[in-house]
Amino acid sequence: MHRGKGMKFVGDSRVPAERKPNIPKDYSEYPGKTEAFWPNFLLREWMVGAVFLVGFLVLTVAHPAPLERMADPTDSGYIPLPDWYFLFLYQLLKYEFAAGQYTVIGAVVIPGLAFGALLLAPWLDTSKERRPLKRPIASSLMLLAVASIIFLTWESVDDHDWEAAAQQGEIVEDIEVDESAAGYEIYQSQDSCIGCHGGDMLGGAAGPNIFESDYETEDVMEIIQNGIGDMPADQFDGTDEELEMLAAFIANDGQDPENGNGASEEDEEAGND
Repeated sequence: MHRGKGMKFVGDSRVPAERKPNIPKDYSEYPGKTEAFWPNFLLREWMVGAVFLVGFLVLTVAHPAPLERMADPTDSGYIPLPDWYFLFLYQLLKYEFAAGQYTVIGAVVIPGLAFGALLLAPWLDTSKERRPLKRPIASSLMLLAVASIIFLTWESVDDHDWEAAAQQGEIVEDIEVDESAAGYEIYQSQDSCIGCHGGDMLGGAAGPNIFESDYETEDVMEIIQNGIGDMPADQFDGTDEELEMLAAFIANDGQDPENGNGASEEDEEAGND
């Protein structure tokens, strides 16, 4: 007999005499169709998760998340856009039967029924059959749900004004507005102006940056009175004197006209040098 043949280690044994597959006894009636959760299944899940995490990190480095300008709570014209996995719910709120006075239907009732049915699926469908063709009702409902989510997501992406979204979120150069000027106080009293151009006067989805165009005082007054483009006319609620003060304030790029352009002579000389 060769040395070690038939030997079995009892104490500090590192090599078992008989190797058995790591299959729990509870699953013995399903041979070849199951495996132990620990460590077989969990190890494979960890490996897949590690690969996904590395790929996600590479994607974030290659395509960093776009940043927008600082949020302005007074900008009522801002068009929000949820993350991509909520776009189908966002699109649902645009239809008449789920918007306005029926918002609760689109925001609570329809999503509640859908997700409630998904939670109750194990109790509603007790069939032991696992092949989709043998479960026509469950398979049809699932296909209908997937098709609806894809369609609503596509509609939301197609209907969204991406140019306006890029404009409203564009990071613009900060302009120091003289908040002590009379023109600024007049602007803050005009809800129609703030609703489109924002409280910081830097614009939004409904109106552009007030200071992006080089208009004279008379031009600004004419635009405020008669409108321009999508801007309606006769939106200013004030006297003619206040209108002129506001127009002069805007034409002077947010600075009090009485103080010039806000730069001292020493600053101008330093800039020329």
